[in-house]
Amino acid sequence: QVQLVESGGGLVQAGDSLRLSCTASKHTFGNYNMGWFRQAPGKEREFVAAIKWSGVTTLYADSVKGRFTISRDNAKTTVYLQINSLKPEDTAIYYCARQNVPLGPLNSIGYIDWGQGTQVTVSS
Repeated sequence: QVQLVESGGGLVQAGDSLRLSCTASKHTFGNYNMGWFRQAPGKEREFVAAIKWSGVTTLYADSVKGRFTISRDNAKTTVYLQINSLKPEDTAIYYCARQNVPLGPLNSIGYIDWGQGTQVTVSS
């Protein structure tokens, strides 16, 4: 099991930017695809973005394309989510997770080892 710790959330205004970080506890971090998800109040958790273990390929939900950028630094066992032009509807708890298969294909399912989440609140 890998422990994941998210950080970087906060209370911001619409139009602001945030950079979320997720640091993993294991050096094998570089073998796994990583994903970001979010859960808004009263809603189910939804996929936001994912990045392949190599960092070469990324995948985004249609609702965030163009505003969110996922990246990773395998040497620091950290994955990032840059969020620009924040909107009130981006308000949610943001979670990172790792995909369950090492060196596998990139997609939005099969994620395990969830972090505790970081709250992002966007005021209008």
